[in-house]
Amino acid sequence: MVNHPEFGYQPIGFIDDHPAKQRVSIHGVDVLGTRRDLLRVIERLGVEELMIAISDLSASDLREVAAVCLQKHIPVRRVPGVSLLLDDQASLQSLEEVDLENLLGRSEVELDPERVIRYLQGRVVLVTGAGGSIGSELCRQISRCRPAQLLLLGKGENSIYQIQHELAAVFPEQKTICVIGDIGNPGKMEFLFGTYHPQVVFHTGAHKHVPFMEDCPEEAVLNNVFGTQTVARAALKHMVERFVLISSDKAVNPSSVMGTTKKIAELILQQLAPQGSTQFITVRFGNVLRSRGSVMPLFEQQIRAGGPVTVTHPEMTRYFMSIPEAVRLVLHSGAIGKNGDLCILDMGEPVRIAALAENMIRMAGKRPYEEIDIVFTGIRAGEKLTEILFTEAEARTLQKADKLLLCRPEGCDWEHFDERLVRLKQAAEGCLREEVIGLLKEIIPAYQPFPSDIVASGLHKA
Repeated sequence: MVNHPEFGYQPIGFIDDHPAKQRVSIHGVDVLGTRRDLLRVIERLGVEELMIAISDLSASDLREVAAVCLQKHIPVRRVPGVSLLLDDQASLQSLEEVDLENLLGRSEVELDPERVIRYLQGRVVLVTGAGGSIGSELCRQISRCRPAQLLLLGKGENSIYQIQHELAAVFPEQKTICVIGDIGNPGKMEFLFGTYHPQVVFHTGAHKHVPFMEDCPEEAVLNNVFGTQTVARAALKHMVERFVLISSDKAVNPSSVMGTTKKIAELILQQLAPQGSTQFITVRFGNVLRSRGSVMPLFEQQIRAGGPVTVTHPEMTRYFMSIPEAVRLVLHSGAIGKNGDLCILDMGEPVRIAALAENMIRMAGKRPYEEIDIVFTGIRAGEKLTEILFTEAEARTLQKADKLLLCRPEGCDWEHFDERLVRLKQAAEGCLREEVIGLLKEIIPAYQPFPSDIVASGLHKA
């Protein structure tokens, strides 16, 4: 800062917890106290910005420091990763602004990229739902592994065009093929697998919006259950090496149609796993930050409009991870998972949605409940106050592997499984909604939809 005044920074003091550094001067700049003194120092000296010069500061310590700065509307920046420092690429211009992803209570898990490269390099890789938040990030990260061919499958042509256009600019040498189609169309899936012979499949295509699927359960069934079955059967028939299903924590003791259909999709993979050479692997995780339909884009829009910010319940919590980290988990699970495995990331502590809204308001330079209000609207149909990542039965088989949790997924009444699926498909195709709900309960006895009067009153318990 001293040597480059053109960047507009003037160092006025250090904060450090080390006892030996108190009341010393470094390059003419005084150590003014510890973290406990931070608020006093900010107020006394009129601090305009805080810089964190520890690249590996823990998430809990970062939250503690950032909370003080947010209270005083002070922006926080941090030095970049060690690799940039060692390569001498870092400068004042490369300081990263601390954003909400840094404040969610957990440090992102870093995984060995070489294991992923080894099974994707030179392979034909198919991504279903390639235009979605997870699907498009999968395409970006897979492209860095230099696949022989990347197949982008999606129903929405605009989203597929956008990710294809982006990949063409960043990876001009890569052979990318776009396929517009429905995962529930057996003829289209047979054509796709028979023509391009994918070796690795990442199945992200699904309906994910809980309230919409409560209103349209037949669509959740047709897409999430029978779309998955169609793609997985095609993969088995054409001897795909690895098939990775993206599931959800909402599949555990589900209270929603969406969660129940994702659980049935997991069961379909269990059923197919012993039937051929394909390695079927399920990945289960919680909410993803900034994905389409997630709370963060909604909160940002409401804050820009001056509020109010709407939260369903003051005690509602969710597990969160960033989109890039979720995708690293998916790719790494495909590398280490064995046939029939359920892969789960230890996602740390759940985050209170109300606290998330409060921090976003503070980061926008406003005071929650004063300048921008937060309104609690009541729990919606299908929602829980809290989510869990695995059942008690699954917990008994948990094993740690490369910062992941692996277990054997909980099964079902296999004797009647196929017959019930046939009836479920007929009911969904006929839009017989009461019959659909009844069959979901038969297949997944843990599915307990909550009465509408309890949901409306906000008394719903997880």
